[in-house]
Amino acid sequence: MKFLTKLLLGLAVVTFAVSCGRTPPRGQAPGGYQVAPGPGANPQLGDRAPHQWRNGAPYGHAVHGIDISRWQGDIDWNRVRGAGISFAFIKATEGGDHADPNFRRYWYEAAQARIPRGAYHFYYFCRSGAENAYWYIQNVPREAGSLPPVLDMEWTNSRNCPRRPPAAEVLREAEVFMQIVGRHYGQRPIIYTTVDFYRENQMGRMNAEFWLRSVADHPSVTYPGQRWTFWQYTGTGIVPGIRGDTDINAFAGSAADWARWLQARLVR
Repeated sequence: MKFLTKLLLGLAVVTFAVSCGRTPPRGQAPGGYQVAPGPGANPQLGDRAPHQWRNGAPYGHAVHGIDISRWQGDIDWNRVRGAGISFAFIKATEGGDHADPNFRRYWYEAAQARIPRGAYHFYYFCRSGAENAYWYIQNVPREAGSLPPVLDMEWTNSRNCPRRPPAAEVLREAEVFMQIVGRHYGQRPIIYTTVDFYRENQMGRMNAEFWLRSVADHPSVTYPGQRWTFWQYTGTGIVPGIRGDTDINAFAGSAADWARWLQARLVR
């Protein structure tokens, strides 16, 4: 009987320790935190609403990063780096007249924490490709060691710009942006896009490196035949150092591939 009592007490202590080890970060509801499952998972990253992947999970990828905007608020970048985040894409601009108010601060703080970071531009279809491009250039430093520029192509829900041009115009103006920005930074931009936008505008025809959003299945299923470098796999990620939900992304290759990619694609 004494042995049984000690065994039960021991199990209670273990259970308590595990539950304490999984205490959610500030800003997360109790019980909503789950360590990202899967082989090779980074145990410090989590997901408030983890997906059950049917055709290949992202967790086994060696290199993970975040993308952020003003809505992430204050960020403890050293904690972010310590959690195993290897890169950050920071929202810089929209259209031809809006800049994210936290961009400059995030740009500086991420660099201080030695996290490779790049800037992305949210494209507005009420402006030309050239106007979008020059607004981005006006706001994003051409800084050696930064990641290549990113062009975010998706349909907007803006009341100020509800326009949805035909695919031929989308591709033409996107290419204008790519050429202007590519010449300025010495690196052709990466294109970020969503499943519906990709399909409706035949984005696979672009000569580009892709960053794909796919939160319900593996990109090989949602973007059949399309090669990709980055995969945005959740919008409800949990990252130490950031309050609330965070987009988390996987890099396509190994840690060695990542080092080679950086060597080839960093702004000089």
